[in-house]
Amino acid sequence: MNKLNKQTVFSGVQPTGNFHLGNYLGALSQWLEMQHNYNCIFCVVDYHAITVEQNPKTFHKQILDIAKIYLASGIDPKKSLIFRQSDISEHTELAWLLNCSVARMADLKKMTQFKDKSETTENVSIGLFDYPVLMAADILLYQTNIVPVGHDQLQHIELARDLAKRFNSHFGEAFTIPTSLIRKEGARIMGLDDPTKKMSKSAPNPANFIALLDAPEVAKKKIMRAVTDSGSEIKYDQKNKPAIANLLTIYSLLANKSTEDIAKKYANKGYGDFKKDLAEVVGDFLTKFQKNYHSFSDREVEKILANGAKKLQPLAKATLEQAKDKLGF
Repeated sequence: MNKLNKQTVFSGVQPTGNFHLGNYLGALSQWLEMQHNYNCIFCVVDYHAITVEQNPKTFHKQILDIAKIYLASGIDPKKSLIFRQSDISEHTELAWLLNCSVARMADLKKMTQFKDKSETTENVSIGLFDYPVLMAADILLYQTNIVPVGHDQLQHIELARDLAKRFNSHFGEAFTIPTSLIRKEGARIMGLDDPTKKMSKSAPNPANFIALLDAPEVAKKKIMRAVTDSGSEIKYDQKNKPAIANLLTIYSLLANKSTEDIAKKYANKGYGDFKKDLAEVVGDFLTKFQKNYHSFSDREVEKILANGAKKLQPLAKATLEQAKDKLGF
């Protein structure tokens, strides 16, 4: 990797479809900023995706689609390394070493995401229970310094830190201790139908989220139908006006304006005017995004993913060999 004097950032997304505006504003837009100042590694975490059932006929396309979303968002292969998790076998090998040496059942039983997902998933796989260890391996394999995450992933980063510290203490220094980074504004984009719950691609109501590949006109209608709070004042107040605060956050991040300035603009206007203008901002963003998305061919994306894996392979191998050496292999 280049930029050797800079810290390393690692993050990834599962290729499970319906990547939405909340994902973009909470994760990808932050990645865009970071790629100018860090060694950035962005992974399509396809092994994580199979912790729940996937359709083998569409899975490969889903992987390429997420990579295209990275690229359409502005992740630049000349500045960041983009790769597919399954192309580097050291991920799963390191996960097994961590499973056997320092991971504990008690650690994994504390993971709230497993509890949430297992309640809605039939025939829960061992992988769903154990995937936080694979996530730790993903991070530790590249001697990562910083992991940009949402609030719901903080627990997993803490596990990665604990496993790294435990391994280093018991067997000798092998891993960098990563730290999490949460974007203060936009880290949690809430549902358009319910501002008390996070925008989610698995929400039963499609009005909850705006998918990045929604037709702009469809997205505009979702904004116009988004729930609002009682009263008519437009101000940023998460406690008393959570719906308007959420819409103001979306407007702010897409238009690159402060929520205060936007609120002032609509001081003497109603919800209708505000939502109409926000719908246009969202529609314009999606139009540009989708034009970029469709500009990448599958063949081009495959080449970018393969190139990223090729460049990262030596680092992954070196970290794994170091861990195996510490364990006595």
